[in-house]
Amino acid sequence: MSAEIIEIFPSNPDERKIRQVVECLKGGGIIIYPTDTVYAMGCDIFNTKAVERLCKIKGIKPQHNNFSIVCHDLSNIATYAKVSNNAFRLLKRALPGPFTFILPATADLPKIMQTNRKTIGIRVPDHTIPQRIIEVLGNPIITTSLKDDIDDIIEYPNEIEVIYDQNKDKADIIIDGGWCGIDPSTVVLAIDDDFEVIRQGVGDFEEINR
Repeated sequence: MSAEIIEIFPSNPDERKIRQVVECLKGGGIIIYPTDTVYAMGCDIFNTKAVERLCKIKGIKPQHNNFSIVCHDLSNIATYAKVSNNAFRLLKRALPGPFTFILPATADLPKIMQTNRKTIGIRVPDHTIPQRIIEVLGNPIITTSLKDDIDDIIEYPNEIEVIYDQNKDKADIIIDGGWCGIDPSTVVLAIDDDFEVIRQGVGDFEEINR
């Protein structure tokens, strides 16, 4: 069955539609949703079958996954990642915002999300739709961006019609939240206090690391 497109306005998210998305996630569904950078694909981190399905879609093994998770706010992060005092100060300046921080994972992270690297990527996007979904769901969701590999040019699709055509048989719900962007988040390695940008994206690391 093809994915359902649900339009949600970021300025005033419809609570009925938010609950519909949350029920989909609880039932093992996969959603495509807007963030403050690009559209992303994700599922409930505590639904093992959904994570396995997402890994199959992305063509990776669960134990080798490099997914990041989207948390509702800073208080949510400490459950799933170990954050030093210096890292917390940095995260407080950066989040919500267009950054992904790679941090040491805690044992509270679902087993299927734990890898040999013992790290986890953390996102708190500055976008009301994923924030509200996670708040109602009660726990983080996975974030993995949508990409096309066409003639060796990596593109992040932004138009819902294109996203639907490419993912209608992969996702259960595609949220039309309007324009996002075409550039991903900036990824910062923060497993110790020697912070390092490993992918430059939208976020300006120098601005938050002063």
